[in-house]
Amino acid sequence: MIGIIWIVAGLAIGAGVFFFLDKTRGKRASKAAEKLTEETLDQAQEKARRIVKNAESKAIEIREDARKSAELEARDRLSELQSKEQSFKSRLQNIEQRQREVDQRGKTVERRDAEIKKREEEIQKEAEQVRTRLADQEKRWNDLIQNAREQLERAAGMSAEEAKISLIKNIEAEAKLEAAKRVKDIEAEVKENAKREAQKIMATAIQRWAGDFTVERAVTVLPIPSEDIKGKIIGREGRNIRALQAATGMDFIIDDTPETVVISGFNPIRREVARLSLTRLIEDGRIHPARIEEVVKKAEKEVLDDIKSAGERAVMDVGIQGLHPEITKLVGTLKYRYSYSQNNLVHSLECAYFCGIMAQELGLDMMVGRRCGLLHDIGKAVDHEVEGPHAYIGGDLARKYGEKPDVIVGITGHHEDDPPSIWAALTQAADALSAARPGARREMLETYVKRLEELERIATSFPGVERAFALQAGREIRIIVNHEKLTDDAAYMLSRDIARKIEADMTYPGQIKVTVLRETRAVEFAR
Repeated sequence: MIGIIWIVAGLAIGAGVFFFLDKTRGKRASKAAEKLTEETLDQAQEKARRIVKNAESKAIEIREDARKSAELEARDRLSELQSKEQSFKSRLQNIEQRQREVDQRGKTVERRDAEIKKREEEIQKEAEQVRTRLADQEKRWNDLIQNAREQLERAAGMSAEEAKISLIKNIEAEAKLEAAKRVKDIEAEVKENAKREAQKIMATAIQRWAGDFTVERAVTVLPIPSEDIKGKIIGREGRNIRALQAATGMDFIIDDTPETVVISGFNPIRREVARLSLTRLIEDGRIHPARIEEVVKKAEKEVLDDIKSAGERAVMDVGIQGLHPEITKLVGTLKYRYSYSQNNLVHSLECAYFCGIMAQELGLDMMVGRRCGLLHDIGKAVDHEVEGPHAYIGGDLARKYGEKPDVIVGITGHHEDDPPSIWAALTQAADALSAARPGARREMLETYVKRLEELERIATSFPGVERAFALQAGREIRIIVNHEKLTDDAAYMLSRDIARKIEADMTYPGQIKVTVLRETRAVEFAR
């Protein structure tokens, strides 16, 4: 029993010790778990803080990049707006300058009109005074003749009829002697001027020749790939087409015509710039205001290069050497200038060939003739910038850039009624051959005939006019007047009045020569 008791007691003590040890180990494990949990939680919190910090840093970077991008875009937009504003200011200044020039020219024209009117009044007064003096002088001459006749009758002891017969015989003898001398002088003068007259007759005959001529169209029609392009050209709320019109100065007509855009404007150079610009934009596909301005500038440079190339090619075609580069550039500019739908560069090349051929036929220097024909219209290249007739403007330019006197005279005299030299006459004939004949310039036959009829109608509407004839394709009007109704002075004033009436009522190329013919015929029959 005691042994069993000790065994039971030992087991109880062992169980207690085991329970104690197990409880102590559980506490330790629990503390270790709590410590591990705290460490894990601290690590998780630290990791979370690092993640939050990194996120905040990235958010700050993103916000900074967005701010910089917005500032850069704002600066670009501001620069674009400033550039447009500067462009608009420059155009406004140009418009104001042109307006001032127009006002100044208007004042000059008004002043000249007043001076011309005043001069006409003075001329009329002087003409009236001359008529009065002529009438007084005629009366005095009649009185003197009557007195002389009475004195001669008394001194000669013969009647007036006998004195008249004697005087006539003396006058006839003197007239025959004077006529013989005059015939001799005329023969010498004819021999001296024979060559000049022959050249003039040949030039006149050649002037009547007419050949074919082809004109270019003045309106530019640009085909487009599809109808969708029209929307891009117009742009949102029309901003693209407004930018095109502002940059080129042309009108862009986009209507219901399929796959077609019409470019309209008075300046052919600007119209070509507009055509090239729109073609480049359609090929590129990017059509917006900034791109439009960039493309227009490139197109302007291309057109300037084309003008230079056209001038050099024209000079090379006619074989002229030693021409000043500025003159060559002016010749190239004529490629984009038109006169009644006739291309001025083609017209100048034709005149160069015609004038050279005529000069060669007349035994003159062919190259001087070609030079006169090619350069005769260079004044039209700058006549919108310089005031005055294009012939005198061209002569001044030729003189400025060292052309020969014969060429200068040919340029300045190719529109005068009495050409100052043979070169001016040849240039005038070549110009008429290329431009003034019916059909050379774009003009319907009905319009041409109507213009001639209107010219004759204006001339015959004045009192004292019997007949009127339009000659040389409407470049001259010859008027026959009644000598009993109009004096020589009145015929002179009639030519001025008809010329002013034609200028006021008609539109025509070049100039029209008005010639009034008055003659007195004495007719008697021998029976």
